[in-house]
Amino acid sequence: MQFANRLQHVETSAIRELFKLLGQPGIISFAGGFPDPALFDAAGIAQASQAVLASHPHQVLQYGATEGYPLLREGIERYMRHKSCQVSADELIVTTGSQQAIDLIGKTMISPGDCVMVESPTFLAAIQCFRLYGARVIGAPIDEQGVDVDQLEALMAQHRPKLVYLIPTFGNPSGATLSRERHQRILEIAVRTQTLVVEDDPYSELYFHQAPPDSLLALSEGVQGSRQWLAYCGSFSKILSPGLRVGWLIAPPELLAKAVICKQFSDAHTSNLTQAICAHYLTLNRLDTTLDVMRTTYAERAQAMAQCLKHHLGDAIDFHVPQGGLFFWVKLTDAAHQPTNAADIARRAIDKGVAFVPGAPFFAHDPDLSTFRLSFATADVATIEKGVERLKQAIG
Repeated sequence: MQFANRLQHVETSAIRELFKLLGQPGIISFAGGFPDPALFDAAGIAQASQAVLASHPHQVLQYGATEGYPLLREGIERYMRHKSCQVSADELIVTTGSQQAIDLIGKTMISPGDCVMVESPTFLAAIQCFRLYGARVIGAPIDEQGVDVDQLEALMAQHRPKLVYLIPTFGNPSGATLSRERHQRILEIAVRTQTLVVEDDPYSELYFHQAPPDSLLALSEGVQGSRQWLAYCGSFSKILSPGLRVGWLIAPPELLAKAVICKQFSDAHTSNLTQAICAHYLTLNRLDTTLDVMRTTYAERAQAMAQCLKHHLGDAIDFHVPQGGLFFWVKLTDAAHQPTNAADIARRAIDKGVAFVPGAPFFAHDPDLSTFRLSFATADVATIEKGVERLKQAIG
């Protein structure tokens, strides 16, 4: 069977492959990028589901507009305005998760051989998506304040990318948050170079103590001309439920129009029923309470993981403590004269009863083999303690 040429350089997700090992009894998983399902507002979602099925079942069970369910688009407009983003409903389309928004950008913007710039490391699925459409993916280094803008600008001058993809707030896998000053500079660079910047923003609501800087989209109001070079991918997956598969894309009109055409070919429209459920849920005034519980719980777990890592592993690893999101990004050191290839340790860790994701797949090129990602989201404090003890045994 002869498959499309574009599949030649696309590999299966290392994370999905790892999940095949997690069915073993007793495994503590720090591997997934999942929110804790125990924190979902199941009662509120049930209330919203019953309400929309009782009030207009024929509408929500029927085909709908590719652009999205009108009441949800209006609800997202209000939601984004609470995030200081001046957006109208006709400037966005509803997508089947923010992953589809990224895919639509790939379909509409990338021709084979085009360059796409990303953070190094970045979201594995974004790298895979861009490569599927034939992109050369180039990574720009990051630190605790997000992407290094000086190096990003230099790499952009060298490679002239078609677009730049960033996760500015509580990045996956890095946990890093772009400083406000760097936000400003990126917007200015986008205008000066006329380069599309894609802002992926699934985690910004999950801050622990202090709200993060405003998004690029919000700050674009203060940088003349930047809005026309900015696309924004949003999602309800981390704060309502990933099972609803509801995200959205905000983009310049010409890009949005092309994305609608491509979405028609993909799935016609995102589920009308789940869109209607989300739209009604947003009217119930329950989201703020749900977010308060999530922030408190994740903050407690992140603190516990930081303390356990420092206590059990000490100078064998290096990391910074995230201020939100779901992840720790950890680097092995040679302080204990132990192996510093995280993939080798990951195999030993499974045998010890704990799982994590080695860092190499999160790099577009030149991977740092000593890095790995830990997620604290689905483990309580006692489980985190036990899991880090097992991790210590694996590292040696």
